[in-house]
Amino acid sequence: MAVDEQAEATGPALGERAERASALRLVLGSPLYRGATVALFLSGLGSSAAAPQIASFLVNNLGGSLTAAGLFYLTSLTAPVAGYLVGSRSDRVGGRLGLFRVCAVAGFVGWAAIGLSTRLWMPYVISAVVLGFAGAATSQLFAAIHDETTTHPNANNDGVVSVIRMALTGGWVIGPAAGSFLASQTSPRVMFLATAACAVAQIVPLGTLRTPDAPLAADHTPQPGARRPGTRAMLPLLAFTTLYVLVYAGEPIKYAYLPIYMNKQLGFASGLSGAVIGIQPLVELLLMPLAVVVARRIGMMRLMAAGAAFGVAANICFATTATAAGLFAGQILMGGVWGVFAALGIIVAQRLLPAAVATASAIFLSSTALASALGGVAGGIGSAAVGLPHTFLIPAALGCVAVIGLARMARAQERQRIDTQ
Repeated sequence: MAVDEQAEATGPALGERAERASALRLVLGSPLYRGATVALFLSGLGSSAAAPQIASFLVNNLGGSLTAAGLFYLTSLTAPVAGYLVGSRSDRVGGRLGLFRVCAVAGFVGWAAIGLSTRLWMPYVISAVVLGFAGAATSQLFAAIHDETTTHPNANNDGVVSVIRMALTGGWVIGPAAGSFLASQTSPRVMFLATAACAVAQIVPLGTLRTPDAPLAADHTPQPGARRPGTRAMLPLLAFTTLYVLVYAGEPIKYAYLPIYMNKQLGFASGLSGAVIGIQPLVELLLMPLAVVVARRIGMMRLMAAGAAFGVAANICFATTATAAGLFAGQILMGGVWGVFAALGIIVAQRLLPAAVATASAIFLSSTALASALGGVAGGIGSAAVGLPHTFLIPAALGCVAVIGLARMARAQERQRIDTQ
């Protein structure tokens, strides 16, 4: 609604032409949008290639236990702190794309160092110290995109964000199978070096493009010397992010233990296990445009509550089935979860803290690292206590809490909207 009002304020001629432009045409017509799309594809490609392999690398190459492999995700606890520091600086002084480039280089250094690690402790330290800052690259891109969409209002701007976000998902479609193939044909170390190359290659499509100029009449744009938002202003964002963490906590458990479960206990071939992992982002990619359309009808928060319920069903499938068909069904349901959250999550987060969109983006996107830590601990304890596949009942229980919380937030937003009318 606010986007429509802003588009009308730009004038009839510009507003009418802009509203007719599809989201895809808007992306293709902007150097920033085009560059961000390619950069996010490379980010997703590298990250998804490494995610299913890191636990196996720690166990098979560096001699760690299954519990130690799960605890690796505790290193992600530094990422929200690093993301907040980068995001708050971006909101104070601007320079979104400059900070993005610094973070991309950090990603290169971190993954290359993991690939060259010779001791079990080394990946833990590298992940905690270096990769925490690398994760802020994506949040800086989305903050720059937000500035650009605010400068050029359009009814399809939500669709623009969704299209660009789809590129990240597209990388996750290809990455797991590509990473599995590369690791099996060469070694996990070579695969991690390829991930490092993808991280630094994000810089290339944006070239020397400068950070978009901030709109003059917007309270949520970068302002030199601007004060950080207070805790009370951040409460809705923090509540939403906490619920998102509960939903996302199943992902590190799945990526750490589902490949091990398929390969060691079920005896699946590497191609079949790669296909099971890869089907989720493919479904996600197909559902993201539909999520934007459905959200306009029923509301973003209500749709996210439904998406979290899909996640509960998916983890129940993982915990109770021992066939390829059952695991494919779980991954398809999980694709529904991330088709919703990937398309809409960053939009909701920025709207919950409009006075500091880089901080909002960083908190929301770096929360995946916090969820990885939670999932890693839960998965490590669960695998030792109840074993595979019953470990997946833990993220199912966390997802139930998220469904309730998101449904309550949706009702609260609806009541607030009625009261303002």
